[in-house]
Amino acid sequence: MVDFAAHCSSMAATGSDRSDLAAQRLLGRVALVTGGASGIGESIVQLFYKHGAKVCIADIQEDLGQRLCKSLDGGISVTFCLCDVKVEADIQRAVDFTVDKFGSLDIMVNNAGLSGPPCPDIRDFDLSVFDHIFDVNVKGVFLGMKHAARVMIPAKKGSIISTCSVASVIGGIGPHAYVGSKHAVLGLTKNVAAELGKHGIRVNCVSPYAVATGLALAHLPEDERTEDALVGFRNFAGANANLQGVELTPQDVANAVVFLASDEARYISGANIMIDGGFTSSNHSLRVFR
Repeated sequence: MVDFAAHCSSMAATGSDRSDLAAQRLLGRVALVTGGASGIGESIVQLFYKHGAKVCIADIQEDLGQRLCKSLDGGISVTFCLCDVKVEADIQRAVDFTVDKFGSLDIMVNNAGLSGPPCPDIRDFDLSVFDHIFDVNVKGVFLGMKHAARVMIPAKKGSIISTCSVASVIGGIGPHAYVGSKHAVLGLTKNVAAELGKHGIRVNCVSPYAVATGLALAHLPEDERTEDALVGFRNFAGANANLQGVELTPQDVANAVVFLASDEARYISGANIMIDGGFTSSNHSLRVFR
């Protein structure tokens, strides 16, 4: 069995020392990251901390979240709040907890998400599965945006960033519920950006190509989540990628999120940053250059 939490940790920024960065791009900022206990979210939390931010991890994985807090600075600048993003009261409490703990909320990262099991025939798609994916991936993002706006509008500033996917702009690369939900996240990003711009709040999303995390392989039965499966996933992703010689990692996604959260992106809003090595810019079925 592969320890996906350990794997993702090794792919992410390591250590709690902030001194290795010449310039801390988020110094003094306060961030809330949903789904921040593992995978891409864990990488975002670690890199935010290294860039000087105070961070609240909102997740249903309490053990992993508390462990991450302790691994960074013992819970001083990184704290944990148990949160199910499908439940509005949980999101509201997480936002209020962050403000009470650190004094403000400058950055909201809606990262929690699910891919769901594969289903090659729409006639067999279980509606309860569809509803669950949309509740987490769409409703969870909307609630994060709503309650971030609640505290950011009076401050007249803020950055809201959601984890989207290459499945937000093309079809045929995932289960119907997942692809539909990521299209919805992109639509929400554009619409909320249109509303909140007058308050000085930027709203963006990032869309990664296939990243080797536990989420990517979660649809497999537990006894099939082996090192061979992980290697197979990487080989499949690499063979179908456009940019060769580079493996996409959670750290790459975290780098893009840090950029969008920083002042370097101060005039970027309503954008969908593709972290896909050019995958969605090419029609791979034509195979013109192969």
